[in-house]
Amino acid sequence: MTPLRSGILALLLALTLAACATAPPDGVRPVTAFDLNRYLGQWHEIARLDHSFERGMRDVSATYSLQEDGSVKVVNRGYDTQRQAWKEAIGRAVFLGDSSTASLKVSFFGPFYGGYHVIALDQQHYRWSLVAGPDRDFLWILARDKSLPADVRERLLGEARALGFATEKLIWVEHGRSDGG
Repeated sequence: MTPLRSGILALLLALTLAACATAPPDGVRPVTAFDLNRYLGQWHEIARLDHSFERGMRDVSATYSLQEDGSVKVVNRGYDTQRQAWKEAIGRAVFLGDSSTASLKVSFFGPFYGGYHVIALDQQHYRWSLVAGPDRDFLWILARDKSLPADVRERLLGEARALGFATEKLIWVEHGRSDGG
């Protein structure tokens, strides 16, 4: 095989793997009739599956704002309990297809993207959402307020469980700091 041909095959493989890292998990469907303008603003993380980039974090929030190029600025912020300091990550999200389907890819590290799929949403008031990543190891429950009514919490847990997410492993995020969260 020529070096050019093997380079092209390597590039195609890399692009295929990158696409796989952004698509929703099998059997998980993003919300349709999605209105980005209503989704913009601040959301509080109510629960999450554990990952190293959020380990030990409390008072976690995500703020979404529209940028001039049509992409979404993502500012994730939380209090690192080990370092006793606020931590912030700024990223960029773009829709994978039509903007009425809540399926985006987000990057915090240059050209590397991961999936962001709203799979349940309070479509009347945009007060809570259930968000999946590219596989069932990534799940977040978000809300406009720092807590959720018990019935909404149970409904979202039931939906996530039915889709095969390990809801028993969710970390329930503490909120209560008044110094910047």
